[in-house]
Amino acid sequence: MPTYAYACKDCSHAFEIVQSFTDNSLTSCPECQGTLRKKFNSVGVVFKGSGFYRTDSRDAKGSTVSPAPAPASTPAPAAASAS
Repeated sequence: MPTYAYACKDCSHAFEIVQSFTDNSLTSCPECQGTLRKKFNSVGVVFKGSGFYRTDSRDAKGSTVSPAPAPASTPAPAAASAS
C-alpha cells in the first residue's frame, strides 16, 4: 500500500499516511480540522532485467565507446567557383 503525504493549508501540519489506492483522499486536518492538500513526491523507479546498467553494454576488455576523431590538420579544399 502506498504512503501519501498531506499538509494542512491552515496550520501547516504535515504528515504521511498509508492508504489503499481505493481509499478517498483525506480532507480535514487531524490537528485543527483545516483543509488538507496532498503533497506529491518524486516516484522511485526500479528497472529490473539486463540492459539497464552502464556496464551491461560493455565487453570484458573495457569501454565500447570509440574516442572522437582528431581534427584534420590540412585545410579544406577551396570551393570551385562557377564560371
